[in-house]
Amino acid sequence: MREELDTEQRMVCFTALSKFLPLATIKKRLVARSRTGWIGFLFWAALPSIFAGLTACHKEAEAQGPALRPVRTLTVVREPAGERVLLTGHIEAENEAALGFRISGRMIERLVNVGDRVNAGQVLARLDPQDERNGVRSAQANLSAAQGQLTQARNDFERNRRLLDRGVISRAEFDRFQQGVQTAQARVDDAEAQLKLADDRLSFTELKADAPGSVTARGAEPGEVVQAGQMIVRIARQDGRDAVFNVPAQLLRSAPNDEQIEVHLVDEPSVKASGRVREVGEQADPVTRTFQVKVGLTDPPPEMRLGVTVNGIVQLNTAPVIEIPATALTRANQQPAVWLVDPAKQTVSLRNIEISRYDPATVIVAHGLESGDIVVTAGVQALHPDQKVGLLAPRL
Repeated sequence: MREELDTEQRMVCFTALSKFLPLATIKKRLVARSRTGWIGFLFWAALPSIFAGLTACHKEAEAQGPALRPVRTLTVVREPAGERVLLTGHIEAENEAALGFRISGRMIERLVNVGDRVNAGQVLARLDPQDERNGVRSAQANLSAAQGQLTQARNDFERNRRLLDRGVISRAEFDRFQQGVQTAQARVDDAEAQLKLADDRLSFTELKADAPGSVTARGAEPGEVVQAGQMIVRIARQDGRDAVFNVPAQLLRSAPNDEQIEVHLVDEPSVKASGRVREVGEQADPVTRTFQVKVGLTDPPPEMRLGVTVNGIVQLNTAPVIEIPATALTRANQQPAVWLVDPAKQTVSLRNIEISRYDPATVIVAHGLESGDIVVTAGVQALHPDQKVGLLAPRL
């Protein structure tokens, strides 16, 4: 029974193989059957059919044409960028004054320290008043002497006026006594003025606050000999707050003139205030080459204390620009470039561009693109010029 089955299998294989191979080759394969067995014989018998199938698949693929490279695209439009710039600064008092004594002397007492709140008229520091007190006493003595001379001169004038009426003395002699009264009166006036100056100098030994505020700095310690006008304490008055920023010159040129600026704390963005530019520095910082800009805040919250770090956000005035995703950027000829899609041919080509500015997500194009250009934004790594592409649906 097994021999009959083997005979039938041989006939089937021989008939199938005779369609592809010459008779001599089939005989050789039959002789080799004893070494390889029927499995090897069947493999060699089926090999021409496998090649025929692959050839048919290749011809079918050639008939269908090359596969399209899928890409995601963006049709660019020139429009206002509306860029928002974030600046970092700090809070300062709108009005701050460095207070010092109006006379020189040895400071014997400072009654406030940094952070203390002061009221108008409160004594902040004192000088040694001994010299000024001696000056007051000397001025008082001079005034008393001048007043005595004036009294004597007036008495002499009255006596000689009666003598003049009786013709005892001449008119010229009487005029001399009248001049003496005027001289004595001038000495009294001078002594009074000197006493006023001495009293003022005595009052200058006490340094008083001229307005309510907070002490932000100190410039001398008790026991030091200080000069007139030397800063003893710095007072931040309570009539306003400024947010102070160091701004580059380019940003100053592109910023709006009367823009409302939003300011918030760096560590607590929910604490915010708004304001407008109050002052712009006339000279750039010699190191950073930036300009100091002060923004006057409107009703700042109590949490915006002096010295805290804040962020300011300003909306720039910019001309219409073309903005593309950073994923669309590639390089060609050692310059930035993008892939453009020809909508008629469905092919791509490279074009060099000039970049105005960029951030990790977007690129602002200065030159090289126009409104209506179709730019490849995803799949740029595997493209080559004139390659056909298939456009993916835009993301929602």
